[in-house]
Amino acid sequence: MEKEMTLPMFGRYPRIDRMELSTVLKRVDASRESMVSFLSRIISIPAIGPVSGGTGEMEKAETLMSILEEFGFEDIRRHDAEDIRVPSGKRPNIELFLKGESSEKRFVVITHMDVVPPGDLSQWTGDPFKARIENGRMIGRGVEDNGQAMTASIFALKAIMDEGLTPEYDVSLFIVSDEEESNEKGIGHLLEEGLIRKSDLILVPDHGDPEGRVIETVEKTLLWLKISVKGKQCHASMPHLGRNAFRASMAFGTRVDKALHERFDLKDPSFDHPFSSFEPTKKEPGVSGINILPGEDAFHLDCRLLPDHSVEEVLRVMRGAASEVESEMNVSISVHPVLTETTLHPTPSDAGIVRLLMKAVEKVTGSTPVTGGIGGGTCAALLRNHGFEAAVWETIHNRAHSVDEYIEIDNMIKDCKVMAVMCFESID
Repeated sequence: MEKEMTLPMFGRYPRIDRMELSTVLKRVDASRESMVSFLSRIISIPAIGPVSGGTGEMEKAETLMSILEEFGFEDIRRHDAEDIRVPSGKRPNIELFLKGESSEKRFVVITHMDVVPPGDLSQWTGDPFKARIENGRMIGRGVEDNGQAMTASIFALKAIMDEGLTPEYDVSLFIVSDEEESNEKGIGHLLEEGLIRKSDLILVPDHGDPEGRVIETVEKTLLWLKISVKGKQCHASMPHLGRNAFRASMAFGTRVDKALHERFDLKDPSFDHPFSSFEPTKKEPGVSGINILPGEDAFHLDCRLLPDHSVEEVLRVMRGAASEVESEMNVSISVHPVLTETTLHPTPSDAGIVRLLMKAVEKVTGSTPVTGGIGGGTCAALLRNHGFEAAVWETIHNRAHSVDEYIEIDNMIKDCKVMAVMCFESID
């Protein structure tokens, strides 16, 4: 005789009994191969934004729409944003809606379909856009960021629908574009259209830890900078006739790195990385010949600032270092902010979405979650700065943007169960 599924007790389910919930969770377990197949198909379609040289998310969105219709979902909505930079002229945003017993509140899950480029293909052990299964893991670009969460949320809703049950509240799954580049054509567009409400219980499953215990309620300020150095180009055999911008760039980078880390040395253990970070990342192409002394050079910094550190003070430190190098090496240096997302309003640890998520995680896993902060950035930061309360949570190994990005398939199943439970739990 099959043993009855047991669940840790914490509160009570408002509409369904334990046996009904048990059938939902069993259906999730039975969907394992379907979930793997779905995610494998989705990641085979690159959805790279125009800033990174891609054509956008339209092909992936159309495939998703077709699959969702095949699954039997009846209320599938599109909220596209205009964008002349992509061939379709649009950046698609999908909403999957399921009616609940109450419309007083709405449980909202926001995932994204766009991915970052794979980078150096020679470093991958296989095709980044062809999923591989090895030792319980799925490997491929976008499986963690953000395919696992997208799959888990869709199949949680599918399990509920297939069981003929009705969630406690209305449920909207938003699958958005442009998360990796600016959020302007994705969650930013949804906000402009008034599609997110202050009463919504918003989950952004786009960061977490391997145990699924950390609920992120605050992010560091995100600051992307471009540093441009101008000198004078000449033949490399006659350096006295020029001013080497590359050398000046290296000198500035070394000096400003030291200055920033000395000035901003505050430690906050509530964050996954407890310090502010200042990382040189993207390097602009330089001269094409070895025998050319470069007259221009440019590189980028990715800065993640603790809440007590300000963008203005970072820029002051950098411009001070730039002035010193300009004077010493007879070059000009500009520091240009490319993107700034300032942390203004953390989500309170007793917010409705946090309480709802804590109950569901404890029911499914038996562990008690904790709240904390991350370097960011997810679209939750944008939501919080517009006055919305959002929680970020997922069970992942933080392989996003890396070579051989992977997920543990068991984690995807567990996260799917947590989201299914959230659809029936009351925050009272």
